[in-house]
Parts: sequence; structure tokens; C-alpha cells
Amino acid sequence: MDKPLPDGLPTYSDATASTSASRPTWANRRRRRRGVRVVATACLAYLAYSAYSIASNTQRPSSILSVERLQEDYAVCAALRRKPTEASEPRGYNKRWINGTKPLLIRNATIWTGEPATGTSEEETRAGKGWSWVSGDVFVDKGLIVQIQPSIQSASLPSDTDIFEANGRLLTAGIVDMHSHAGLSSVGDLQDDTNEMSTDITPYVRSIDGVDPLQPEFEYIKSGGVTTSLFLPGSGNNMGGEAYVLKFAVGKKNGRKEISQQDLYADPDRNWRYMKMACGENPKRVYGKVGEHGPVSRLGEAWEFRHALEQAQQYVKEQYDWCAAADSLGAKNMATYLKKDLEWESLGAVLRGQVRINTHCYTIPDLEAFVRHTNEFKFRVYAFHHAHQTFLVPEILKRAWGGTPAAALFADNMYYKVEAYTASERAGAILYAHNITPTYVSDNPVLNSQHVVFEAAKAYGYGLPYHAALAGVTSAPAELLGLGDRIGKIKEGFDADIVVWDSDPLSAGATPVQVWIDGAPQFKSPYGLKKPQAEPLVPDTKLANELKMSSMNGSVVFTGITYAYPKGSQNAPSEGDHKDSISAVFNNGKLICLGACSFEIEAAQSRNTHMVHLEHGHLTPPLTAFSTTLGLTEIDAEPDTHDGSPPSEGVTRATDGLFFGGKQLAHAYAHGITRAISAPNNFGFEAKGVSVGFRTGAKHSLEDGAIWADEVGLHYVLTLAAKKHGVGSISAAIGILRGKLLDAVNDNTTIADAPTKDKYEEKAYLKRVVNGSLPLILSVHSADTIASIIRLKSTIETAIAKAASTSSTSPKLRIVLIGAAEAHIVAAELAAASVPVILAPLQPHQGSWDQKRCLTGAPLTNGTTINYLLDAGILVGISVEETWETRDLGLLAGIAYANSEGKLTFEEGLDLVGKNVYEALGIEEPKGNGEEWVVWEGSPLEIGARVKAVGKVGDGMDVWQ
Repeated sequence: MDKPLPDGLPTYSDATASTSASRPTWANRRRRRRGVRVVATACLAYLAYSAYSIASNTQRPSSILSVERLQEDYAVCAALRRKPTEASEPRGYNKRWINGTKPLLIRNATIWTGEPATGTSEEETRAGKGWSWVSGDVFVDKGLIVQIQPSIQSASLPSDTDIFEANGRLLTAGIVDMHSHAGLSSVGDLQDDTNEMSTDITPYVRSIDGVDPLQPEFEYIKSGGVTTSLFLPGSGNNMGGEAYVLKFAVGKKNGRKEISQQDLYADPDRNWRYMKMACGENPKRVYGKVGEHGPVSRLGEAWEFRHALEQAQQYVKEQYDWCAAADSLGAKNMATYLKKDLEWESLGAVLRGQVRINTHCYTIPDLEAFVRHTNEFKFRVYAFHHAHQTFLVPEILKRAWGGTPAAALFADNMYYKVEAYTASERAGAILYAHNITPTYVSDNPVLNSQHVVFEAAKAYGYGLPYHAALAGVTSAPAELLGLGDRIGKIKEGFDADIVVWDSDPLSAGATPVQVWIDGAPQFKSPYGLKKPQAEPLVPDTKLANELKMSSMNGSVVFTGITYAYPKGSQNAPSEGDHKDSISAVFNNGKLICLGACSFEIEAAQSRNTHMVHLEHGHLTPPLTAFSTTLGLTEIDAEPDTHDGSPPSEGVTRATDGLFFGGKQLAHAYAHGITRAISAPNNFGFEAKGVSVGFRTGAKHSLEDGAIWADEVGLHYVLTLAAKKHGVGSISAAIGILRGKLLDAVNDNTTIADAPTKDKYEEKAYLKRVVNGSLPLILSVHSADTIASIIRLKSTIETAIAKAASTSSTSPKLRIVLIGAAEAHIVAAELAAASVPVILAPLQPHQGSWDQKRCLTGAPLTNGTTINYLLDAGILVGISVEETWETRDLGLLAGIAYANSEGKLTFEEGLDLVGKNVYEALGIEEPKGNGEEWVVWEGSPLEIGARVKAVGKVGDGMDVWQ
């Protein structure tokens, strides 16, 4: 039954029923229609007029709005519509050029122009054809490269032209690092302006406002050949703010007129703008706070991005609508001013295509979500930074709106957090094979960008074609920054940002001889290393082939060995003797012959032996990682993957916390580091511990030979961490240690050989230290703290001598220093006290206040710490600060060897990460199945060397092929 209707309302039947009422006549209908048309026309006219008036803002009270301001707003419309373009006209001069900078002729250089020969097809270019080093001269004037010719006659040049004789050395464009936070924090990390953490979405802040041109790091970064960097805000926010491309020339000493932020602009016209965004764990962990503000999940991050972009999209629409109306009506007739909002101006410029986005993204979910954002809001991302998982999903990157983003990578800095745990050393090579551009960055101060070219060198060693690796720190980042028409190549009309190197920039130890920015020399009296004339590397295309490991038993024969460590055979060739090669025959992992080995090879062949031919093969002892957290820490940022922090009281033994089978150990092993000495995580003075010696390739700690020394040394920390996470001051830490050692000297109790609780107490280990049976290993950087340690050693040894007055001899305190950034200042004193040093890192960079007097090397300083220590006759080894760096130990030794100016032989270079460590500790090298050996293809001290085999402690070998 229908619901009753209110009185007077028609029913459906009433509305559709026929009626008997008479119809109107034709004339009446016509008059009625005419009236309706008139009324309708009037209504439509009124509505159109009203809408037009509202849309075009014509009803402007002339007494309120300023015509002058409206005209100014209208002028802004042109800027809003502007699309950045690369310069099409040849430049007569570089706008950064300072009048008075002399013309320059660089003579007799070996030049990498940064592009292939004319006529090279795109396919050939990608394959590496058409690229080469060429001999010639480079003439520079008015901040530009003017001429590149085989020979330029100086008589044809201006009379005031400076002449630099390159003597055949290698010349490239200045290095471009497209991810740096240089100048945003101070020396020693005393202050920090990298992130604005007031809210998650801060596209409106600008990195330039925090850049300090007086930071000393500008000089040492530039001494590594870096002339230009993209200075980014940090990654604590999803939208971190605007970034700036700056050059490193500062003040009159660098050929500039003033010291200012503005004077650093790489492009004074600021044709392009730049912005940093970030996704993933950093904004979640650093900014999000449950119950207060987000994001605390990737879901929340996606909302933050989309919500901000939506507001910016509306802002842009309102501006475009105003400008369109002003085009039609004239600016003076507008009823409102152009909307301007600093909060959304930068992000609006992103949607207008005026900003180049660089985004910190690691994982597939982050990458794919961001690709969706680009398509939803129609903006382009130019590079994903860190981007460890990009190599797995090149097809996702290619779906990004506006073009495929590049990947700004580290070569092998990985595993430091969950996002970086799925990573590959071959990421650059894989991406390049999928037509995606890899570039290499420092994320300074994460890596010291002075050595960012080392990242490109390692990428070449991991299979990226040579030309693509060198482009990855020159022309490729320049293109991605929209400056590919002026920096990144040695080409006529380009900015005169030039580096002359003492060796191939993709070789271990490559060092600039001189650096020019806009044609101005950056070092008045540069220090040069005494190195032999270096030729460009011959690109090794075999590096593109990925090697796989397999375990083998029985006999394995290696031919083509051109160097064997002297303990291998009296007849083994030395490094550099490539005329004749020899063979090495292994049986069940044990070296049974090194030399011609004709009989052994013939016998082995009868047993279906595995034969491996090497090019420039090397046979060396295993490399040793000293005092790292290898085997105790897997993912730095994840405490669940650590052994944990030692307690403030008592001593912990690293042997009790070892775990095997992780990626860190596997990659160390695959790079020839088969032995390690690891100490408990030492976060402060109170967190002391006893290190363990073990083999990185073991499956577990009970495997035969897995642990070759339960207790190697007693460790204490005397860096700044001692007062930050310990006793409050360095002086207190030294005083406490002195007191404990004196107590140990005067303690007449003995510790029984049988296991007891007392045997594992701190005082028992200290007793072993003062009786000379256990080394005391001290983490230290400051020269002043090292001086205090030398005095401490003297005090304790005096006390030991008095306590042992009835004996003809008394034990010496065996102290080993690790870190030692400022050790060069007290090198003579260390030598006199017979204190060995393990440098970690080899190349410090004022990362903390107690490293502020470190030496960063040529061309800025006359040598580095290792040079001074070697000159003083100090026993030196090399280690690393972070666990991921362990795999680079061989290359770090190679840098020390290459830049030692003859102070080290090749064998002594190897000893820096082997024999010297054991000698410093006063212990014997561990012995496995006879001698332990690593077989390499190429020199382990050079880029591109690869481990081909490792002899196991038990039976068999692991072989990579």
C-alpha cells in the first residue's frame, strides 16, 4: 500500500493521466512560447554576465587594489610558465668568470673528453666504442674551454697566458658529486643544519641557507678533483626542501671576488631548481611519532606525498587560472592579486616542470609508490638516490612519468640498515645493461666526497663499463642536473672545470696534481706525489662477467700466475715480472707445487683435474680484517642483528657473541679477507672487551679451525666516545686505565690455568697485559691522547720494572693503537716507544673533533699519516671503521702502496693487511691446512682484481668462475 501523500501534492497517476480540458489555440501557444523565450534569454544573459564577472574578477573596487602590484603579478605569470632549457647559443664567456683570471694553456695532456668520437652510433656508444684518451693541449680563457688541439702554439695566445705542463698526465673534467651535504655541518660535527625537522613536509626550506663556505671540507673535497656538487637537505623528511648546485671555489685564494653562498652557484642564472625528497625508513623513524604525528608507516608516507602534491596542484591551478584571466582581461582589471604562498611555491614549481627532483629511495615498495606519485601528479623524478634495489626492478623505473630516473649509487656501501640489506655490488652494471644511468655519489659526510671517484673506480671493478663508470662522476650527473651543456666534459664552450691526475682516475690511489674551477687554479703550491708516469687503464671487458662460487675437492691447477708471495716458492715471480708465468697446483686445498710443476700437472691431469688459466694471476696469503665488528654485527641500524652492547661493568669476549653465515662475512670472504680479528661493539670507554680471531668462511664456531684464537687482545676506547658513552672525560678514562694497570702490576695473586670465574674478570686480563702475554689495544685519534698513552706506557713499564727488580728483565707493555688519525704529529715519539699503529681509516677527513688535524693528502697536504709513520719506522697496518668497508681492504692497501713514493714494496703493501697485523699484536699467523692461500686474477692491490680461489682450512677449495 502506497504511503499517503500530503494534501495538494499530485500523484504519479495525476501527472500522467489525460485531461478533458480544452487545448490552447495555435496563436496562444505561439505567444506563450515567445514569452518563455524572452524570459529564458534574459535569464541566460544574466547568468552568463554573473559568471563572467565572477570568473574574470571585473568588479574590482579600484580604490582597493594597486594597479602597479597587479602588473607586477602579471609579470610573474611569465616566470610561472617558463620551461627551463639548455643554452643553445655559444657563450662568449662563463658568467662565473672573474675578470683578472689569466688565460691558461695546459700542454701535453692525455685527455678524456667525456664523449665518444663523432659518428659513433648510440649502440656503439653504450658498448664502449668510440671512447678514448687523446693527446693534446687545452686552452682556457674567460672561464671557458676555448680550444682543444693536438698542439696549440703559445705564440698565438694572449701574452699573459699561464702555461701548465702536464707531461702526458691524464686530464678530465671536474668530478660532479650529485649527492652531498658538505658545508651543512661543521668540522667535527659540532653543529648540523642538514635537516629541518619541524614537520615532515618542508619543500619550502632551502639548503643554501645552511651552507657555510668557510668549512675546511670544501678544500679537501676539492683536492679529490670534485669541482661541483648538488648540496641536498637531509632525508629525515619526506619532502626535505630545495637543493643547490654549487662549486667549491671560495674567496680570493680560489680566484673568486668574495666569500659568499651566492658566489658558489654553479649556474648564476639558476635556470633549474632542485629538490630533495625521501621515502622509507628515515622519515618513518626520524620524524614519525605514534599518536602525535606521522608518518609512522609507508602507508602514511604515501599519504603525506599525495596530500602535499594535491595542495600544490590546487595552488598551481589557481595561479594558472588567474594568469589566463589576466591574459584575457588585462591585469589592471583583475579583482584580486595573484595568489602567492611560500609554503607551496617550491612544490608548485615542481608541478610546473621547473624543478629537478632527487629522491632518497631504497626498496621496491618505495620506488614503485614514488613512480605512482609521478604519474598521478605529472612530475618527473630525475634520480633515485641510494636506490639499492633498483637493479631488481628496472621495468618499474621505466614507468616513471616524464622519463626513466637514474640511480645515484654507492659502489659497495651496503648492509647498514634493512633497506640496504638487499643490494648488489653489480647494481650499476645491471642497471646500465637495462639502459638506466648509474651515477656514483658520496652522501658526504657518509662517505668523504674527496674520494667519490673511488666509488666509480670500484663500480668499474664490479663490471660497469669503463666509460660509463667515468661518466658516472662527470658527464652523467651533469646531464641529470640540467648542466650537461656546460660541465662534465672537456669540450669547447664548456666551463673550465679541469683536473689533471697523477694516474688513471679509476685506479687505486689516483690523485689530482692540480684542479681548476672556471679556469682559476685552486691550489697555489700543490703537493705532488713522486709516482711513475701512468698510462690510462686498458678497459677489461671480462669484468662484466659475474663469477659464481663452487666448492671443489681433489686437484685444482692454476696457470698464468705472474706474482706469488715470497713464502710460496724461492722461484716465484715478483710483482712486475710478467715475462714468464708459473703454475700453482693445489690438492684438497693444500698448495703442493708452485713453479713449472710439469710432473704435478701431468699427474693431476690423469685424475681429471680442474684447470684454470689466469691473466696476470696472483697468489697471496689471506687478508686480515682487524678490530672490526665483522661477525658481531650484520645490519648496523638493527640491534637485533648485533651481538649487542657490552655492559658497563666487566669484560665481554667477542668469541662468545660470534655468528656466522651473514652477508658481511660472505662478501669479506669473496674479497680475499678470510681471517678476522673482531672486538665487542665498543661504544665507549666502559664497553671494553676481548677480541677473537676467526675465519670468515666458517659455517659455525665449532667447525675445525673456525676460531683460531679465543682471545687476541684487550680493547678500550679513548676516542671521543669515551666521554660521550662512558666516564665523561678523556682524562678520566686515561686516569682510570692507569689505575687499573697499576693495580694489576701490584697484584700478586695468580690465576689458575683451570677455568674459573676469576679467569674471565677484567683484572685477570689486565694482569696478562702487564705481564706481556696479552696486547692492550686502544682506539684513539687525537695526537694529544696518543701522547698521554705514551706517557701511560712509560709509567706502567717503570712500575713493572720496579716490581720485577729481582729479575734481569721485565716485560714490556704491548700497546697497539687503532684509528690514529693524528698519529703523524707524534710519529717520532711513537717510534721511540715502539708502539705499532693500525690506521682506521687510512684516509681520515676530520669526521670528529679529535681528527681535526688529520692529513688529507696531496695536492693539499704533503703526504698522509701513513707516509709519516713509515718514515719514522713504525710498524703500520690498515683497517676500516665500518663493517661494510672490510671488502675494500685490498684496495686500501693498494692506495697506500701506490702513494707511498717507493716506501713500500708490493709485498709490504700486502703486509699492511696481513703480516703486520700479527706482528703488531705479537702473535703468530694462524696456520690451516699447511699454508693458506688466495688465488687472484689481477693484482689484489688494484681495481678489477677478483678472487678466483680460496684454499679451505679443511679439505677442498672454493673456486669462483
